[in-house]
Amino acid sequence: MASRCWRWWGWSARPRTRLPPAGSTPSFRHHFSTQEKTPQICVVGSGPAGFYTAQHLLKNVINTFTQTAHSGRCAFWGNVEVGRDVTVPELREAYHAVVLSYGAEDHRALEIPGEELPGVCSARAFVGWYNGLPENQELEPDLSCDTAVILGQGNVALDVARILLTPPEHLERTDITKAALGVLRQSRVKTVWLVGRRGPLQVAFTIKELREMIQLPGARPILDPVDFLGLQDKIKEVPRPRKRLTELLLRTATEKPGPEEAARQASASRAWGLRFFRSPQQVLPSPDGRRAAGVRLAVTRLEGVDEATRAVPTGDMEDLPCGLVLSSIGYKSRPVDPSVPFDSKLGVIPNVEGRVMDVPGLYCSGWVKRGPTGVIATTMTDSFLTGQMLLQDLKAGLLPSGPRPGYAAIQALLSSRGVRPVSFSDWEKLDAEEVVRGQGTGKPREKLVDPQEMLRLLGH
Repeated sequence: MASRCWRWWGWSARPRTRLPPAGSTPSFRHHFSTQEKTPQICVVGSGPAGFYTAQHLLKNVINTFTQTAHSGRCAFWGNVEVGRDVTVPELREAYHAVVLSYGAEDHRALEIPGEELPGVCSARAFVGWYNGLPENQELEPDLSCDTAVILGQGNVALDVARILLTPPEHLERTDITKAALGVLRQSRVKTVWLVGRRGPLQVAFTIKELREMIQLPGARPILDPVDFLGLQDKIKEVPRPRKRLTELLLRTATEKPGPEEAARQASASRAWGLRFFRSPQQVLPSPDGRRAAGVRLAVTRLEGVDEATRAVPTGDMEDLPCGLVLSSIGYKSRPVDPSVPFDSKLGVIPNVEGRVMDVPGLYCSGWVKRGPTGVIATTMTDSFLTGQMLLQDLKAGLLPSGPRPGYAAIQALLSSRGVRPVSFSDWEKLDAEEVVRGQGTGKPREKLVDPQEMLRLLGH
């Protein structure tokens, strides 16, 4: 919700015999009710995993993110980066339990020659750029080419393609940033290819996002019927969501559109396509070597069945000319603190059902727990499980004993280090300011992208 403004949020917990009035300022804490103990719980993270974990810890008292933040048993502070402004050992000293839910902040590198060339960037950074993440506002993508290649076939890849191809007059009614809209108005990109190592049965996007792309105004899909030969029989046994998705792809690729759809596609000035069975080997430079001019792809074939299916090179190569390359092959988490175990190969914190291995009182949820897979519902279930394990440990007396100062200790540390946390009510002020700024141009909001301007608006 506000992670684009404040990198990591923290939460903590302590009991109260009486809840404060509704609308009281939340802070860095969740609060439990117990009779004799006063457990303090801190959740580090700004996304769904952090909120869902907090929601489960508060249980039936609240049921939405905003209600979680407004609960008298919960407190929130943003503009605090764990690992820089405060360490995990300091949090563990202040709280009975700490839950790390900080997600996957990094993208997976292509690790191929040429990926350092201008004209190549991560899809994550591109999404952050048009969504207003402060750390991505200096991206300045060059959209002067007519063809873009997105390496990956997940929801993020589709979303990037949609933004590149949507007519600006449609985007101006959304909350896309003013700066991004200005660049997109000047874009010359007409064709976007989404490249995947495997085939139609292995795409990672979902049917809702695919349907939006197929119906995108001013754009037509390019799908090669050859890629779908024999697929009708193969999809009979696949799970229903995958079957519906593949059937939509199959119809789009092989069926003749009706008169209305045919006329729409014929008048479309832009196009997007899926290139299957292709693996990137090199980003090709322009003749002067100063920027990306294409991608060299290895042709692949599938070996194995079901979950063991993998793409292997056939030995054939092909070059795909383009002026913009966006890498969308996955995210990965970063180690947050030297004291926290971290599997750098898998990009996760080693854990058993959310309990960090060999570190009592330390937990994790979301992508940093299981890796960057699944959708919001997956994260919700996963986070609830971590919350359940923590509550079990609390009930069993497995958390560190004795009183803990909670946020009072952390507040003193942050103050001594010149860190200015912001509360949820502060975030709501920024939210309201964005809405006001958007009203003048008919947008739902005009996003604030400069952290210093945000702090000035809050009087910090």
